[in-house]
Amino acid sequence: MPSDNRFPTSLELELAYFSGRAWFAGREVGGAGAILRFERVRARRAGRFQPLKSSEITPRFLDRAIRALKRWKYDIVGIDEVCRRAVIMPQRRRFVCLTFDGAYKDVIASAYPVLSRHRVPFTIYVPTAFPDGVGEAWRLALEAIIAREDRVSLVIDRAERHFTIRAMSEKYQLYEYLESWMRALAPPDLSAAINDLCRRYSVDLARLSREAVMDWADLAKLAADPLVTIGSATVNYPVLSNLKDPAALREMTMGKAVAETAFDRNISHFAFPFGDRAAFRRAHVVMAEQAGFMSAVSTIPGVVEAEGRTNLHALPRISWDGRLRSLRALRVLLSGVTFAPVQATRNKPTI
Repeated sequence: MPSDNRFPTSLELELAYFSGRAWFAGREVGGAGAILRFERVRARRAGRFQPLKSSEITPRFLDRAIRALKRWKYDIVGIDEVCRRAVIMPQRRRFVCLTFDGAYKDVIASAYPVLSRHRVPFTIYVPTAFPDGVGEAWRLALEAIIAREDRVSLVIDRAERHFTIRAMSEKYQLYEYLESWMRALAPPDLSAAINDLCRRYSVDLARLSREAVMDWADLAKLAADPLVTIGSATVNYPVLSNLKDPAALREMTMGKAVAETAFDRNISHFAFPFGDRAAFRRAHVVMAEQAGFMSAVSTIPGVVEAEGRTNLHALPRISWDGRLRSLRALRVLLSGVTFAPVQATRNKPTI
């Protein structure tokens, strides 16, 4: 992940909390509110190799976080209200918006019972190939293969490469290396690489992807709840920077069109796949507006400013690191003290 997306360490967050820095500086840098980003919500897993653990929280943590947000007097709002508050005068109370990327099945199985019990709004960003049953959850497949094998072979840059990964540290190193390499590939090359790897090590990529992500029936149940907003995250969840501009725009517009047909409603909100600075460019911010979206969220960390100082088509989000369990850390992040100040922009997107 790019250095500008570096998540503060647990120690840094604890020091900011106990020093009081978050409280004093937060009054000036906390903005109008913040958008929190989650992916998976499920019970803690056993096993030493969990390279995606940072993207997982437990239902218990979600419950604790919502209770804390209410206790701290935050308004928990939907993404429509975020867009409204981003362009009006600052309100007395700051807001928090809860968002979930990937449309994972555990959102309806484990997160939704907590969210509905608290009656709080939230947004799910859907890459439509996955409920269609044709998306490829390549990171999950890569995790499954490396977890099980002691030796991995694959073709990289037209050469057969072999990796011995008996030690846990070697498994993590290989996952980081291959994840970074695959993310930089054009979509056809990425698909070829992960399918080749899955064939070699008997992983059913199609089944794994279907079992991990909600289908249209699951999403329809959520969409029937007025507190749930469905957003788009393209069709195939590609790194947009790896695509030519016409292909990137097509991913945006087709994802929107498919979701609008499925839910028979306008889809007004978009999430850039992966969302860090390496994953999209200024041109894609413009495309999101051209495609008809009211907003587009990134994973670039920061808070949302009022009075039009934050570009609605490059909204920052705080991606929660599931390895942290401290509500003190959450409160520091929401204060905005750990993030670089956002330059005001109206006509020129800043990302």
